[in-house]
Amino acid sequence: MNTIVALATPLGRSGIAVVRISGSDSLAIAQQLVHDTSFTPVPRTAHLRKLHDQTSEVIDQAILTYFQAPHSFTGEDVVEVSCHGSPVLLRDIIDACLRLGARMAEAGEFSLRALANGRMDLTEAEAIRDLIDAQTSAAARQAIRQMQGEFSHQLRPLKDKLLGVIVILESALEFVEDDLPEMQAGSIGAQLESIAEQIARMAATFKAGYLIREGLRVAIVGRPNVGKSSLFNALLGSERAIVTDIAGTTRDQLHERLTIENIPISLVDTAGLRDTTDTVEIIGVARSRRTMADADLVVAMFDAAEDATDEDVKILKSIDTVEHIIAINKIDKVEPEAVRSFREELKLHASARGAFVEMSATTGRGLDELRRSVIKPFSSTHSDSNGFLVSDARHHDLLLRASEAIRNSIELLQDRASEEIILVGLHDALRYLGEITGETTTEDMLTRIFSTFCIGK
Repeated sequence: MNTIVALATPLGRSGIAVVRISGSDSLAIAQQLVHDTSFTPVPRTAHLRKLHDQTSEVIDQAILTYFQAPHSFTGEDVVEVSCHGSPVLLRDIIDACLRLGARMAEAGEFSLRALANGRMDLTEAEAIRDLIDAQTSAAARQAIRQMQGEFSHQLRPLKDKLLGVIVILESALEFVEDDLPEMQAGSIGAQLESIAEQIARMAATFKAGYLIREGLRVAIVGRPNVGKSSLFNALLGSERAIVTDIAGTTRDQLHERLTIENIPISLVDTAGLRDTTDTVEIIGVARSRRTMADADLVVAMFDAAEDATDEDVKILKSIDTVEHIIAINKIDKVEPEAVRSFREELKLHASARGAFVEMSATTGRGLDELRRSVIKPFSSTHSDSNGFLVSDARHHDLLLRASEAIRNSIELLQDRASEEIILVGLHDALRYLGEITGETTTEDMLTRIFSTFCIGK
């Protein structure tokens, strides 16, 4: 297998950067870099050496660490060069490695080699990517648990139990002329039901796991001048959006990220929804409507200091089929009785699914309630317990397919179908579970998965 090289730290200027080399020629390339063919570093020990270019000129003083196969990240010989983080210098070092016989690593290739050499399974490799991409401490903790093999440890006994049932049915198919006794068939059915239920419970954690990993896309919508930009700024805690008394100030979308109770939120401030002849504003309104359709949650804002308008009613009807919150703003400007009256008026046109929040974006009143309401519809299964959460859509899909395949086999078993037909679904389920950990994953799928990794991993 070719020796590969790549920058393992982010591009840009930094105090220290790491160039990673992996493959059978790693040590030989390192010897050429330090201009010392007798350089035999002690594995897992830092060595300070001068690096040279092809003209023998010193280009940097760096720390080289040698990891001897199979005791390395990839399972191959690995040399990591820790040098100064100058982009020009890093390019020179990588170019030197390429001249000495290495090639540039592809996205995720170091992790792919670690998988191929048995240093980790596929779920652990994917967890490395998730840890690098983690936006909150909760997401990082979930990735660490998966990287330490917790997902694989939970799947192993399920696969063993399923394999045990398959062995029984395969034996019956080979050696028993008659059908399985009813008592044995009942026992096998109970075992399969238990396996399917455990897999389904694992899959049911995906909603909470995905929420922690990817977060929510929340759009703030409403008529012009109801306080959308003020709310946007209040949630961010900074003056990000321009706020004026002039209707239609926001003509394009503003996007920012924040965190609510360890849930990453992508917040979008949209152009005011109204009929207009202004060409630019028309484009902004069209974008607002597309954003509403794509959002996980819509916060529809209404002005309690004004009577409800036909445009307000249109907005209420447009959010009827999406998850939404009805935010009644500017309650600091009117009497409580007027707020209650306005709320009752909106209720006449609103669906029963939307929560009402009374607030003031300028004073901050009701903001905490709004924050809680934003994550409430999505966090019913989320808790800070020790339970492991499935956070990857690929894993979720394979778990559902495995559970469904087992349940189909249970129905066939109850219908007294032949063992040969029952086994089809069980073998499918075993293959689906194996695809999660990489045991039965095709090369094309592996290529697709690892293409989402950064180059240096």
